Amino acid sequence: MTQIKKRTTASTLLADKQAQRKQVWLTAYDTPTAALAEMAGVDVILVGDSLGMVSLGFDSTIPVTLEHMIHHTAAVVRGRDKAWVVCDLPFGSYQASPEQAFASAAQVLQQTGCDAVKIEGGQHMAATIAFLSERGIAVVAHLGLTPQSVKKFGGFKRQGQSDEAADIIFQDAQAVSNAGAVAVVLECIPDDLAARISAAIEIPSIGIGAGKDCDGQVLVWHDLLGLSEKNPPFAPAYTNLRESITTAIGQWCDDVRAGKQP
Repeated sequence: MTQIKKRTTASTLLADKQAQRKQVWLTAYDTPTAALAEMAGVDVILVGDSLGMVSLGFDSTIPVTLEHMIHHTAAVVRGRDKAWVVCDLPFGSYQASPEQAFASAAQVLQQTGCDAVKIEGGQHMAATIAFLSERGIAVVAHLGLTPQSVKKFGGFKRQGQSDEAADIIFQDAQAVSNAGAVAVVLECIPDDLAARISAAIEIPSIGIGAGKDCDGQVLVWHDLLGLSEKNPPFAPAYTNLRESITTAIGQWCDDVRAGKQP
């Protein structure tokens, strides 16, 4: 287990890519999980709008609000010391215009103390990324399977499988990099496409279901720790906390009913 030696910054991320050091990103949604992630050596904590599905009981990320994200991101920031913290801007909080995106991002930064925001979309969001970047906001882009577009995709499906679709994602990656994004998440795209993108752009590529050639990897907390009912095929569980937790609670229930506790 490797602990972080110094504070991670946007400059650290770029230096890591240039030195070919793999970055480790992990989602977290509250203070204790953020502290544990950093203690274990995670470089970047992503407060993903995935919290809507893993913590709030929604069937997609779409119902997540800016207030939800601010509440959870502030909690995560209170639990970190040196990790870089990224907050997802939720559906409907940035797509209308660069000005809307700036207002949402400014509110998040001011009320949480996080380091960056993440938005979904490629070429059509490049102007927004540039607008935010020019005003001092660190932006992480998100391409491939973008969960806020799940209604359009018709489900959580692998993206970029045809030559035409792959070319569009490649062009999207170049556009967000050129616009000033500090990193880009590549979700659920072919490994060779992710490798081609990673070699072509100057900013770090962070993969999730995109192969080993990305500059770093990100996973959802619940998937990594075996808390999810079912993991995506690209998200390995490194332990089975779901079983451990239910076993422990079940034992306590038995002891209480048998008069052994307290």
